[in-house]
Amino acid sequence: MLAIKTISHNSIIFRRSVRLMGDQFEISIVGNNPSWAEDRFDDAVAEINRIEKLLSAFGEDSCINEINRNAGIKPVKANAEIFRLIDRSLQISALTHGAFDITYYTADKDNSNFDTVQNSNTAVKAGVSNVNYKSVELNAIEQTVFLKETGMRIGFASNSKGYAADRAKYILQLQGVSSGVINAGGDLLTWGAQPDNEPWTIATADPSQEKQSFANIAISNMAVATSVNNEKYVTIIDKKLLGSFTPKKGFPVSKIKSVSIISTTAELADAMATPVLAIGINAGLYLINQLNQIGAVIIDDHDRVYTSKNININ
Repeated sequence: MLAIKTISHNSIIFRRSVRLMGDQFEISIVGNNPSWAEDRFDDAVAEINRIEKLLSAFGEDSCINEINRNAGIKPVKANAEIFRLIDRSLQISALTHGAFDITYYTADKDNSNFDTVQNSNTAVKAGVSNVNYKSVELNAIEQTVFLKETGMRIGFASNSKGYAADRAKYILQLQGVSSGVINAGGDLLTWGAQPDNEPWTIATADPSQEKQSFANIAISNMAVATSVNNEKYVTIIDKKLLGSFTPKKGFPVSKIKSVSIISTTAELADAMATPVLAIGINAGLYLINQLNQIGAVIIDDHDRVYTSKNININ
């Protein structure tokens, strides 16, 4: 469905809302030709669908499926795009000390270790303890990916939407779209400016967030991903993980209500939001403050707002 919104001086924002990758995407572009806008929306949707298929673990022709199928057996040659995405994901895992991790464990029911319940429990515990991002071996020369442990799998649920949004933006820019917003289920990616030449803010990019205390932050040419604490989901935090962060100053102990990460790419923002939610206010802000071109806004369960050092909220 195409929606048209006039701002000023006959400038127009064209919008299309469509369900993709199991979530609601709203694509907004600035232009003056409805037919041209429709074609650009088709280009963006086609690219997002391509990314969904590329990262799927289903289908015999799936590269991810082949990598997973050969876990503990042999390296698999990956196409360049998937190889680079895995490489970046492992770098984020190292950066967050494993709080972000594309690996997981699936018990192999055909394995002889699963003949008895006792053996099964032992094998699962051993497998889970061994499986993490450090068990993924990349060979840049051969462009191969090897999952060292049998039963290991990789998946991109945590950063696939962000990567798809980045790719859609790239395609739209190639087609001459100089300004727009991609709202991927509440995660935002913007470029250019609004039709009145004002920068995009969180509120203008996603009106549903306009009542947030930080909604006036300018995010033109940036991405914002938000992770919300779900009370039904219990996160178990490894004490060793928290021990790897050594912030000098502490904050009052409190639960995190939400984390919004602002970065130059949607892929990075998407990947970092949940790890910061998991490690807490103190360690999360300490981590973000060590990095360039990335910021964080954290709201606790008392609606107190904490920001990284490069974000100012009036």
